[in-house]
Amino acid sequence: MLRMISLKALARSAAAGLIALVLLGGGCIGRVTESSAPVDQFAPGRWSSLMPLTSARQEVAAAALQGQVWVIGGFADNADPVGIAESYDPKSNEWQLRPSLPIPVHHAAAAVVGDRLFVIGGYTGGRVRWEPLDTIYEWNAAGSTWIMRGPMPTPRGALAVAVLNGRIHAIGGAWDGASNAHEVYDPATNRWTRASPMPTARDHLAAVAFQGRVWALGGRTSFMGQQYDTVEIYDPATDAWQSGTPLPAARGGLAAAALADRVLVFGGEAPLRIFNSTEMYEVAGARWISKEPMPTPRHGIGAVVIDGRVYVVAGGREPGFAATTANEVYTP
Repeated sequence: MLRMISLKALARSAAAGLIALVLLGGGCIGRVTESSAPVDQFAPGRWSSLMPLTSARQEVAAAALQGQVWVIGGFADNADPVGIAESYDPKSNEWQLRPSLPIPVHHAAAAVVGDRLFVIGGYTGGRVRWEPLDTIYEWNAAGSTWIMRGPMPTPRGALAVAVLNGRIHAIGGAWDGASNAHEVYDPATNRWTRASPMPTARDHLAAVAFQGRVWALGGRTSFMGQQYDTVEIYDPATDAWQSGTPLPAARGGLAAAALADRVLVFGGEAPLRIFNSTEMYEVAGARWISKEPMPTPRHGIGAVVIDGRVYVVAGGREPGFAATTANEVYTP
């Protein structure tokens, strides 16, 4: 179901879109910003470039399903939204086009529970007129179709999701300004419930499930507005949030991934800046450490984990609209 953005939000969205178009049209390239975190000299990890996506996209939804990387929706290289879905097989280094979503969507989120893939929220509409969605689509492999499930209570795009104990936590995003909404979807019952709101309202954030809790990382209030280095951690046992160690730099449009013993964050943007950062949260030292930088600085990206490696796909290579076909993998 579509929900129209209020006039105030439309004005903000239009202003952000116009700024992005000016940056794109005027050829204003953002300054690449290196991580300010201490550099890991002994185990920086390694990046490799893989087969590019079949089409340039940014502000995508991404998830790992049955050993493959799925990339769904986003802005195409002409800044128009698309419903394209494609999957990447690391074993063959090849992409396969999948049936598109029923509608073009950008700034959506994707999650996998067991062997079920879901695409949640986002916006439809192009460039400066964005309509927030409350939709949740599930991939039906048997019929090669997308099936609509129970709507999210708060329509929003630029949200983040994390899967914990078989449920999807949908956090933040924007509708009438940045949101602190925290709603939980149970695929077993096709029902949503509300959980304790995130303390800091923000969109373009990242989220992961790590050590039994949900981590919400970074984000912003708008393209040229407040940028956050905030890390907030949700404990489902107490339905409460606590503050974590802040990121080395405030930014939105970043991606995050969780391994068994660490949290990693990648890329992002801030006004007139684009990030190539790869940063790891060191649990023992409760600090962030800089790893090998991304080969292609990007924002509006997806990051998924398969067999201990992190695939970082798509994204914008400059602030605003600058879609790319990048497909790079980080090996810790």
